[in-house]
Amino acid sequence: MRVALSEAECAFEKGEVPIGAVVVKNDTIIGRGHNMKERLNDPTAHAELIAITAAAHSIRDWRLNGAILYSTVEPCLMCAGAIIQSRLDMVVYGARDEKFGALGSVIDVCGSRWNWNFKTVSGVMKEEAVKLLKRFFEERRDG
Repeated sequence: MRVALSEAECAFEKGEVPIGAVVVKNDTIIGRGHNMKERLNDPTAHAELIAITAAAHSIRDWRLNGAILYSTVEPCLMCAGAIIQSRLDMVVYGARDEKFGALGSVIDVCGSRWNWNFKTVSGVMKEEAVKLLKRFFEERRDG
C-alpha cells in the first residue's frame, strides 16, 4: 500500500485526483498506476485500470489469477468490472468512496454472482489516503 500511496502522490503532483494503485503477484509488483484522467483526457484512465493493464502486459496474460490489487481508494464500478474480468484474487484499499465506491459504499459487486469472485480488505492506510485527498481538494478550492 505504501507504493500505491507513492503513486497517489505522483497523481497529486500532476494535478490529478491523488489515487494510486499497484498489482502484486508472488510478492512482486507487476503493475502500477495513478489517475491520469486530466492528462490523457480519458475518463477511463483510473489508477486501478492503468495498474491492471500494466500487470497484464508485464506477465503477458490478461488473467491475473493469484494477484492482489492495492488501491488507495475504493474502486468504482468500472474498475470493479475490470477486477472481475482480470480475475484478481483480492483487492486491498484504503479510503472508502461514498460517491462512486463499488465494493460496499454505493454498491457492492463482491456479493454478486459473477464467474469470478474476489476478496476485499478495506481501511488499510486509510488515514494517509484520506489526508492526501483532503489536501488535494483543499488546495484546489484555495487555488
